Amino acid sequence: MNRLIETIRNIFKIEELRKRILFTILIILIYRFGSFVVIPGIDPNKLSALQDSSTQGLLGLLNMFSGGAFGNASVFALGIMPYITASIIIQLLGMAVPYFQRMQKEGESGRKKLNQIMRYLTVIIVAIQAPGYIKNVLVQLPNEAVTPFDPYVSSPGFFFWFSSVVLLIAGTLLVMWLGEKITDKGIGNGISLIIMIGIIARLPGAFVGECAARFAQGGTGLLVLVIELIVLFFVMVGTIALVQGTRKIPVQYAKRVVGNRQYGGVRQYIPLKVNAAGVMPIIFAQAIMFLPITVAGFRQTEELSGFIAAFTNINGFWYNFAFFLMIVAFTYFYTAVTMNTNQMAEDIKKNGGFIPGVKPGKKTAEYLDTIMSRITLPGAIFLAIVAIMPALVSLMGVTSAFAHFYGGTSLLILVGVVLDTLQQIESHLLMHHYDGLTKTGRIKGRVGRM
Repeated sequence: MNRLIETIRNIFKIEELRKRILFTILIILIYRFGSFVVIPGIDPNKLSALQDSSTQGLLGLLNMFSGGAFGNASVFALGIMPYITASIIIQLLGMAVPYFQRMQKEGESGRKKLNQIMRYLTVIIVAIQAPGYIKNVLVQLPNEAVTPFDPYVSSPGFFFWFSSVVLLIAGTLLVMWLGEKITDKGIGNGISLIIMIGIIARLPGAFVGECAARFAQGGTGLLVLVIELIVLFFVMVGTIALVQGTRKIPVQYAKRVVGNRQYGGVRQYIPLKVNAAGVMPIIFAQAIMFLPITVAGFRQTEELSGFIAAFTNINGFWYNFAFFLMIVAFTYFYTAVTMNTNQMAEDIKKNGGFIPGVKPGKKTAEYLDTIMSRITLPGAIFLAIVAIMPALVSLMGVTSAFAHFYGGTSLLILVGVVLDTLQQIESHLLMHHYDGLTKTGRIKGRVGRM
């Protein structure tokens, strides 16, 4: 406890770090305030039906990512997810389209061009999603929800639709801008931090709802709640192990003599991540799984039928089966793209190194590729299990809102962003010769950031 208090004191002794933390808190407060600013023309006191429909299924997941803004009919209702979708599309284009590949290799100028394209694409995605969301809000509103000073909502005209779409686009762009400001002037990882804050904002209410449901069951309910918390703890420990797990490959460097100095002759290790793709496979798969509900105009699952109904029921077999397979496939795909074993083998050879028992060059690349394939399989399977864990615990009676925190994108984002943030703070402390947050002074972050 004394060490924690001393670390907090050290954090606020560093002027730059103190300013970054306070700036981040200010941006987060602005974001949370905007989550309660309702679209003009809609009575916020008549949103109970919309909020009830946003507690389960894919709508519940969207509501959690937006920090409740989705259920509040807020100008931030669509949140940062359209920007995430746009970034995923740009990444995929960068893997397949030569034009985008060239921009990725142009350095800072190419990055600025890609960011500009990403923003335009975000506007297009929000413009497609916004009418479906507004239609869903109007369906959920009772007739008496029309405010006397905004009569056009009862029979929405062009002005209401146009202004609402523009506000939703502006809301998403503002959230995107806030995230970028946290990255530039705050403690970093702005977009990820925005999503994490939205998730955490839903945690107290979900936990209180779960406690109320268990206490209503009597004596056995308390025991079940304790078991649920124990399971949640072990799932979180397993997720941390997945994020930080590595396989070290020894590399021996030959001795070289240059003038009077001797170089090399030492053994180093290449840490290969068990989960090299990070949270990106789940985000890729989740973005695809959001398509049916987008096509359906954000309507309730009960109103749908056939294929769309099956793939909008997040607790259903076919949804989770497809989700599981896509995560495994995307994990291999993203790992193969981000981990260039041929380049790694070439770098080792150029620096006069070799893996003991393996020939330099092509054989080293094949060896690294084999190792990556072997360690990626259990990592991909465990990642997929974590992703579908909310559906599994829902079958055991856990409330839908609390089940989201047992896995899926939410738990991985929480773990990953917390580790990254702690790593950022620790690097500032060590740079100014203060003790870090841990005894070893090392906190491993994650890869595959958004």
